[in-house]
Amino acid sequence: MPIRTPLRTPIRTRFTIWRTCAAAAVTALTAAFLTPVAAQAAPPRESRPVYSYAHAVRESVWVGTGLDENGDGHEDRVAADIVRPSEPARQGRRVPVIMDASPYYSCCGRGNESQVKTYDTHGHVVGMPLFYDNFFVPRGYAFVGVDLAGTARSDGCVDVGGRSDVRSAKAVVDWLNGRARAYTTRTGTRTVKATWTNGRTGMIGKSWDGTIANGVAATGVRGLRTVVPISAISSWYDYYFAQGAALYDGGPDELAGYVESDAARAHCAAVQKRLADGSPRSGDWTPLWTGRNYVKDAAKVRASVFLVHGTQDLNVRTKHFGQWWDALARHGVKRKIWLSQTGHVDPFDYRRGAWVDTLHRWFDHELLGYDNGIDREPMADVERHPGQWVTTRVWPPLGTRATTLRPAPGTTAGVGTLGLGRATGTETLTDDPGLSETDWAARLTTPTPEKAGFVTAPLTRALRLSGSSRVTLTVTPTTSSAHLSAVLVDVGPDTIRDYADGGEGITTLTDRTCWGRSTAGDSACYKETRAKTVHVDYTVFSRGWADLGHHASLRRGVPLTPGRAYTMTLDLAATDHVVPEGHRLALIVAGTDKGLIDPPATRPTLTLDLSRTTASLPLVGGAPAFRSALPRGSSAAPAPQRLHGIRPAPPARRLPTS
Repeated sequence: MPIRTPLRTPIRTRFTIWRTCAAAAVTALTAAFLTPVAAQAAPPRESRPVYSYAHAVRESVWVGTGLDENGDGHEDRVAADIVRPSEPARQGRRVPVIMDASPYYSCCGRGNESQVKTYDTHGHVVGMPLFYDNFFVPRGYAFVGVDLAGTARSDGCVDVGGRSDVRSAKAVVDWLNGRARAYTTRTGTRTVKATWTNGRTGMIGKSWDGTIANGVAATGVRGLRTVVPISAISSWYDYYFAQGAALYDGGPDELAGYVESDAARAHCAAVQKRLADGSPRSGDWTPLWTGRNYVKDAAKVRASVFLVHGTQDLNVRTKHFGQWWDALARHGVKRKIWLSQTGHVDPFDYRRGAWVDTLHRWFDHELLGYDNGIDREPMADVERHPGQWVTTRVWPPLGTRATTLRPAPGTTAGVGTLGLGRATGTETLTDDPGLSETDWAARLTTPTPEKAGFVTAPLTRALRLSGSSRVTLTVTPTTSSAHLSAVLVDVGPDTIRDYADGGEGITTLTDRTCWGRSTAGDSACYKETRAKTVHVDYTVFSRGWADLGHHASLRRGVPLTPGRAYTMTLDLAATDHVVPEGHRLALIVAGTDKGLIDPPATRPTLTLDLSRTTASLPLVGGAPAFRSALPRGSSAAPAPQRLHGIRPAPPARRLPTS
């Protein structure tokens, strides 16, 4: 990991470096005021830590949202805690804002160490989670931490990605730009204006926080210049369902109950009932989900988007970033992306030095307008092996083409081939809710009743898949309900991040490094991590699930007629994966993926019509690349053997938390 090595300095050394940098920057600024105008032509390229964090202004305001979700007859107000440098305001200069709006500031905490906000006896914020304020406030930014409506010190009710959630944060952006009213207390009448900011705002956050950043961006609010959604949701339906198949045994009403404050719990029963009534466990798409689908409003986005996601995130699955990225691309939104091999993990905890540097440069460019070249650098950073990263000028790479592959029968039932040619025949499988994708892949080359597998010959050249895949299946069920799964597998030895472990690809250490200035109540020092790896014989790198009863429409599922053939296209999660030379590419079709989707009401046997089954894969180089990667002659399936992979994924999480 060449990037991190020089940055992992001891705490004492890092403070010494930053004191030196700060002194040098102050000297440079002083010299600038004393130098003739002609010598000041070079514009700044990097913000420096020249302002005092210890003497920063710490204040709280309550911003009116224009809503009365809890029905008390008063406008809901959301709490916004602010940390900003004191010097610019005294000098008559205004600063930009970095903002993280979250439901977790009091109930659950943020980051790898589950930090919560802390306050002094007067209610002034003392400790702000994460490093954003410690690092950026000395560099001339304000940091604003917003409690979503119905959480912590805010009024209103939690509505899980809906109007109240999004308005919580949008109202603060409006206030920062002079378009909304804020108060010095939760119930008082004294107003306060944000005279210290130029209104330029960047939103950042992981999981639910990043989801709100997506939602606010989709309103097109003026003043929001950039968003950095990390492992974020783009459509709440797709958090709870996969094309009609339930991913969790709970709904948004339970999630609201988990994060809401005591005050909200006492007054928001009607909102929770609307959440429950509007999200039936049938998997039907209802108006509630339409109101929580940010993808449909991508055309409204004015902000640039720096998107970050783990390709093995089984909490907020990668379909979220794939469909959001594609929609933003269609509307010409300025974009940048990082894709790691981790699960639901913040880049601060798997690529810390490079992340802080890149985020710093991104905000300097987007919020301060510095020409530091980040907009001319490669669009994508992709983790190819644990700690080893590659860049791509645009993403997906130029020359990526949707390429149709077709499964064909092999010499053994249930173990077929995968190629470009059309095929005939059928395969039969019986849903076994007790087995998962790891069980299927481990027995890929062995006939088993619960799945059908299709593999290529060993590749003579590497194949890269970048983007989202689609698998169209024609199946005949024996019962009135059926769930389908399709997964893509890289068959061959590798060392990968252990995304099924509790750390989802990282191990947290005890030593700390510091990323900004500290005070007695707010440390900038965080525990270091290292990659948690595992040796495997195969890697499942993309997945898709569906309820066959929703084959005609997501709006309403219907009972199946046993013996009748149905065709349905499964949307597989976006990825960027290279199947190396010597490995095989495989497609597995099965029923319930244990731990990742709920089983159907029945246990069907499914007959798969291979003549009407296809996989459309985003191959770099398209069909010619696939042809050139296959050996001439026989494409016989490998000999039966037990393959060793990652442990089964833990049961699906119900909370998009830290």
